[in-house]
Parts: sequence; C-alpha cells; structure tokens
Amino acid sequence: MATARTATLKRHTTETDIALTLAIDGSGKAHIETGVPFFDHMLTLFAKHGLFDLEVKAQGDVAVDYHHTVEDVGLVLGQAFKDALGDKVGIRRYGFFLLPMDECLARVVVDIGGRPHLVYSAEVPTMFVRDFNITLVKEFCRAFSNALGCNLHVQLVYGEEPHHVAEAVFKCLARALDVATQIEPRAADQLPSTKGKI
Repeated sequence: MATARTATLKRHTTETDIALTLAIDGSGKAHIETGVPFFDHMLTLFAKHGLFDLEVKAQGDVAVDYHHTVEDVGLVLGQAFKDALGDKVGIRRYGFFLLPMDECLARVVVDIGGRPHLVYSAEVPTMFVRDFNITLVKEFCRAFSNALGCNLHVQLVYGEEPHHVAEAVFKCLARALDVATQIEPRAADQLPSTKGKI
C-alpha cells in the first residue's frame, strides 16, 4: 500500500501564526480561516480543483496589511507539498494547465524539480477586489515556489476583472499541481531526473 502523501506544519513569527494540514491525494475538502475572506475563497478553490484536502488556520497582522498572511501561507503550503512529496519518486514532476474564467484565460506551468523560480505575468488595470490587492497573488506564488522548490510560470493570457483573474490563477495552479504530483504508472519506482536527485 502506498504511503499517504500528507503533511502537517506549524509556523509562528511575530507577524503570523499558521497551522496547515495537506493531503495531496484528497478529494478537495477544505477548511480555511486566514482572516482574509477573499484569500479564504481562493484557497478553497485551490483545494477543490486540485483535489487536495487542505486545512489552514492563520492569524496575522491583517490590521497592518494582508501581505504577511498571504505570503506566509504560501511559504507553509509550499513546504507542506515538499514534505508530503518526500523523495518525489514516481511523480510526473511537470504539470501544465490552461483555464478559462469568464473573460479570463490563465496558463500555469510547473516543474517540481528542486529549482525555485517564478515567472509571473498577470497584471490587470484594476488591482483590487474590495480591499484585497491581487498583486498579493504574485507574492503567494513566489513564496510557494521558493518553499516547494519548483519552477513556476503563471501567465494571464488575457482578462481584466480582478476577481476573475485571481480565481483563474488559483484554479489553474491547482490543476497544474495536480498533474505534476500524480504518480506516473510507467515509472512509479523511478525518480523523474537523469541526475539521480531532485
């Protein structure tokens, strides 16, 4: 029987206090409380469309800004994926998805190859959904990429409504990660690298 690909982490700083549990091979169940309602919505979508089970309880200095909470949850979530994937033997490693959301089209490509790098191109004329600045989505992606050690390319092919843009990115990221973290049946006992290490 395969080992459960799960992780539970806690991270405490003077800015945030985060507890997170992830099951990669889940069914899309989510229980999210970050103190940032729009971010809760995005993480719930992320879990649902990636079929990840995800619990996040975060307390942050949201009276100052949402930045620390969003960034630090990205760090913890990236670390959770890294821990849950373990030695990465058998994973497909690469994932790609194109996702429409009304007038938006997002593209996300990921390589879980141990080399963190972010290319992010998803700027729109209006950057706010109520008081949430969607430039924080980029900060989330950067933190996630660094902690997981993945090469992550996020592109808004076109679109303009900020809620739709953020939603398209989170859903597309989830789908691309779902592909990349799946076990490849033809190479389930192999590391997906000619170097012998990821």
